Amino acid sequence: MGRYLVCVTGASGSRYGARTIEALIKAGHEVHAVFSTWGESVFIMETGLSLFAWMAGADLDADRVYAPDDLAAPPSSGSWKLDGTVIVPCSMSTIGAIASGASTNLVHRSAAVALKEGRRLVIVPREMPWSLVDLRNMTSLAEAGAAILPACPGFYHQPQTIDDLINFVAGKILDRLGVEHELFERWGGVGSPVNR
Repeated sequence: MGRYLVCVTGASGSRYGARTIEALIKAGHEVHAVFSTWGESVFIMETGLSLFAWMAGADLDADRVYAPDDLAAPPSSGSWKLDGTVIVPCSMSTIGAIASGASTNLVHRSAAVALKEGRRLVIVPREMPWSLVDLRNMTSLAEAGAAILPACPGFYHQPQTIDDLINFVAGKILDRLGVEHELFERWGGVGSPVNR
């Protein structure tokens, strides 16, 4: 199975990050995580759970969750093999730091390592609207090899709950990583508009 790093920053949408982690673990992959300082605060606000309570329920090994200021952690090194890095949700300040090459925390450094090593890097911006600065930063990252995957759920699968919308975005992230899942019904599947 693969080894993945999921980073959660302070943009709203921490449930996207949580679902991505849960889905990767459920699929049998080795998952490591970094929550930025604001990422953890927003996670608590949006889920009503402490990070440690959620980790226990998600079966996320506490030894694989790194402090955001721990630049000596394994994800800081290109010699530490990863099959993919995801930043979900990704704040615009994080995108700006990565695009400028400023690695001031472990999230930034992990992204820089993914880019320099030519590994999969999926960035999931959630904030909107985007300024010209934001668009230019995302263009720079796309040109450097990152996949920019905005948290924009589709509706063709006729979502009934918020979880359906979260699953759609998490499923698209897993698609980009090449990880099999059943988080949403694909276009053309049984019950989709094209088969009615």
